[in-house]
Amino acid sequence: MATSSGSADDSVDEGVSKHTSKIMLSVILVTIIILAALGNLLVMVALCKDRKLRKKKTNFFVVSLAFADLLVALVVMPLAAIELTTGQWKYGETFCLIRTTLDVLLTSASILHLCCIALDRYYAICCQPLVYNNKMTPVRVSLMLVGCWVIPIFISFPIMQSWNTIGIESFIEQRKFNSSHNSTCVFMVNRPYALVCSTVAFYVPLVLMVLAYQRIYVTAMGHARRIGSLHRAGSAPSSTYPNHNQQGSSRIKNETKAAKTLAVIMGCFCLCWAPFFITNMVDPFINYSVPWQMWTAWLWLGYINSGLNPFLYAFLNRAFRRAFLMILCCGNEHYAPQEGFNPSRRQSESVNGTSISLRLINSKSMKGQKSIFKQTKKQGAQNKCVRLWYVFS
Repeated sequence: MATSSGSADDSVDEGVSKHTSKIMLSVILVTIIILAALGNLLVMVALCKDRKLRKKKTNFFVVSLAFADLLVALVVMPLAAIELTTGQWKYGETFCLIRTTLDVLLTSASILHLCCIALDRYYAICCQPLVYNNKMTPVRVSLMLVGCWVIPIFISFPIMQSWNTIGIESFIEQRKFNSSHNSTCVFMVNRPYALVCSTVAFYVPLVLMVLAYQRIYVTAMGHARRIGSLHRAGSAPSSTYPNHNQQGSSRIKNETKAAKTLAVIMGCFCLCWAPFFITNMVDPFINYSVPWQMWTAWLWLGYINSGLNPFLYAFLNRAFRRAFLMILCCGNEHYAPQEGFNPSRRQSESVNGTSISLRLINSKSMKGQKSIFKQTKKQGAQNKCVRLWYVFS
């Protein structure tokens, strides 16, 4: 009796533990999906609302990247999250093929967009302005954007034809059912497809990004050193030319910050996608012995990159931050602090505005009271946006 009751208690505790872990996993996955969707949606809305952002060629790649990552967050991630939390695939083999096709298509498109952004920044920073304008013409930018979507279509098309499973049907049958005998959406690839897909979708873009960002990093640090040497050479008469020294210090900080930003971007990209694509190439050569838990972890690490991209490519950009501020302030440009805005000046205006309001109240003028209400409401919105500006700056 004691033994049976003890085993029953253990099974109950195990069931509660599994249920708790499922809830925690669901909360984490839903949070990732929501942040990825909102971040990428905010980038797209910002580009639509701000004309200045639309004038810069790089931002067309950024908004197309945001669209690809938004689809990853809305289409690919939820289906993967449902299968991971429930432990089974309920939607049949045809929908499993559609899901894996969209998965490969959208994630490959996201990676190729990152490569195009790296090339665009290389031409913009490491080449003369005339060279950049000759290289990045509107036609060439359009062709690069089309390529970012057409190449992934060719990569994912064999999945719908089941060409990626030729010769490995027996391995797939073994994995169709998990330890609980529930059906799963199996995605396995043969050696030729693994080599071609990984090379085109990851390794070629990776090499191009490394070369581009390496040259950009060297150029940025070279600029910082030259500015620093000029700044030190002119440090003696600093009292005569204080503004010149301040501008030199500011440019050194900007160049150094740009170099550090590139290192962060490259590090996040490699950290998120390298484990998956290394495993993708190795697994077919070791008889598909990589456990599914590792596959799932590497895949979600790649999905997280779609949520990081808005922060890395847009939120670190001052022009995008100002556009985000406009959106949060209901689209009113007047509330977004302009270049060189001074909080102390804003505060003095607030004090003066208050004294004006008091004088209007003493006059007991209805028109004055309406003006006070509008001014107070406007001042409150301005103060809110000033606080937001400090958050985004």
